[in-house]
Amino acid sequence: MTKDKLIRFLNNRCTEEELQEVIRWANTEVFSAESKGWVLSDWNTYREERNIEDDEKFGSVFDKIQKKIAVENIKRQKQKGRKQMLVSWLTRAAAILLLPVMAFLFYTLSEIAEIRAGASQSASAFLSVDSLEIIAPIGSRAVVQLSDGSVVHLNYGSRLKYPQTFTGNTREVVLDGEGYFDVAHNPEKPFIVKAGELNVKALGTAFNVSVYSDSNAIETTLVNGKVVLERNGSEQSSKVIGCMIPGQHVSYNVKTGIMLSSKGSVEKYIAWKDGKLIFDETAIADVAEKLGRMFNVDIEVEDDIKDYTYTVTFEDEPLFQILDLMTVATPVKYNAMARTKLPDGTFSKQKIVLRRK
Repeated sequence: MTKDKLIRFLNNRCTEEELQEVIRWANTEVFSAESKGWVLSDWNTYREERNIEDDEKFGSVFDKIQKKIAVENIKRQKQKGRKQMLVSWLTRAAAILLLPVMAFLFYTLSEIAEIRAGASQSASAFLSVDSLEIIAPIGSRAVVQLSDGSVVHLNYGSRLKYPQTFTGNTREVVLDGEGYFDVAHNPEKPFIVKAGELNVKALGTAFNVSVYSDSNAIETTLVNGKVVLERNGSEQSSKVIGCMIPGQHVSYNVKTGIMLSSKGSVEKYIAWKDGKLIFDETAIADVAEKLGRMFNVDIEVEDDIKDYTYTVTFEDEPLFQILDLMTVATPVKYNAMARTKLPDGTFSKQKIVLRRK
């Protein structure tokens, strides 16, 4: 394995033979002394070349690279036979990103090992060795096109596990977080999103699923088509608990088993994929929960203001500008606490407290 081949792999420019070589390397040699030497070399080179301006721009550059990769992948799938090449500067960016990509490979191998060890218990045991995982970092959304042509948008901090190629009688993926699914129609192979205790099953449909591990609710919103909701039972059995119609929103409480349904405009549930936050008579506690996930902060709401609600739309607004607008619309104020340094040298999440003025 050479670094040039890895860079071609990162740019989706490698041949089928080179792809197989990368897969073999990831499975057998990724922890070798040579591979670790590449990581150390790239890290040292990056530290020598870095400057303040690069530090300030790195986050935005990474987001642009990620979005460009997603767009190019979608174009490549839609235009058969045409190879859409990424612009030349991406090659150098890919070399810089070699370190986090190798770290991702380490993580993926560990995940596969865990899946193999607990296959009988794991919700994602159906995933094979060729499984992939895409993660939308905090503060960034992601788009991925699956092998069947389905397109998935991932919200901040979400992750999707899916096979490189769908086999068998179903198309199954595992979601942790929030995703918008535009499913390619295939009546012979239902598309199933494994969302915690629920399965969301569709044929050719557009729908949204929210299944955050720190939330008691699993939410599904159907834009068009039809989906079936199933509750996972014992011994891998599933029980149908309902069918949804377009414009319907369902919230399932994992603790109580209670399912609430409403029908109307779905825009407020799916606008996030276009960079919008729509609140419609939304309780301040729910607003704080969404902002906390989006910006990776802890927002605490004091009891005496929990009856406040907001009807407003934000579009790609920074956190503190949103908080400032909230203080104008209602008699609240906020205090942003300083981050605390943890024993391992990292810093805690920032804590923000909302209270009455």
